[in-house]
Amino acid sequence: MAIAKAERLMNLALCLLGTRRPLSKRELRDSIEAYLEAGSDDSFNRMFERDKDDLRELGLVIATVENLDGEVGYLARRDSNRLPPITLDAEEAAALGLAAKVWQQARLAGAASGALQKLRAAGLPEDVDPYEAHGALEPRIPVHEAAFEPLMLACRDRRPVAFDYRKANAAQPETRQVEPWALECWRGHWYLAGWDRDRGAERVFRLSRITGKVRSRGARFTAPVPDVVTVRETVASWAGETADRSALIRLRQDAGYPLRAKATAVRELGDGWDELEIPYGHGLDAWLVEFGPDVVVLEPAELRADVVDRLRAVAKG
Repeated sequence: MAIAKAERLMNLALCLLGTRRPLSKRELRDSIEAYLEAGSDDSFNRMFERDKDDLRELGLVIATVENLDGEVGYLARRDSNRLPPITLDAEEAAALGLAAKVWQQARLAGAASGALQKLRAAGLPEDVDPYEAHGALEPRIPVHEAAFEPLMLACRDRRPVAFDYRKANAAQPETRQVEPWALECWRGHWYLAGWDRDRGAERVFRLSRITGKVRSRGARFTAPVPDVVTVRETVASWAGETADRSALIRLRQDAGYPLRAKATAVRELGDGWDELEIPYGHGLDAWLVEFGPDVVVLEPAELRADVVDRLRAVAKG
């Protein structure tokens, strides 16, 4: 079905770009095989209107012209749909090549490679290699969660979703209705920021805790979407990146290396344990629970209580 629709859209775009005069619905229907197979005029009209809207959303400028007889025709003028010449210097091309190498998933890697090929065809200088190594860094953003791709598309299309989400202190997942804003990667973990419809507030969800499939919802967004900077600040806060206090923990030796990397002070206690002072922000309790018996919270008392509550909830499950 997806291939058939893509072929139909391509044929419609070629018809509209290739004509020198506006084409009526009747003429377009006679020219495109998929429209000839439409069962009725109503079915064709609905299909045509959807296809026209889809092409416009993809960026094709379609003009609507009414002739002297009152008949409406359509065409896509080449001067309105021609991109300006692309001029990229070596540094800009290198930046694009570096971005294309970030993704490890085959699907996204293919899309990035295809985009660079289109730039080459559109005038990227032949002496510039966007894939050439420009330093010792080889960027990678690993994505293992099945929810990443459907959520990425939902963020792009501004489409509400529903999914089952298991909080760190819960034994069973619960369904969440979310208007997705953006996906952000923090400390090797992916997070979704969006508007939680059931709670009427912004929330951040860690993708590794989403269970089952992400389901799309047909309704539109009800809450305004903040700018990218605000979304990143929200994710940073919920992911525990904006710490304004310190916590004192005991950590088993030869364990918890991510915690050791964040520690501002380390003291050896003996008997196989170390004492660490680490930044304390929102979400630290959920992170500490993941280390299980290798971590003991000493202070503050509220953090210790939160960790104990989460561990008890897991034990009951």
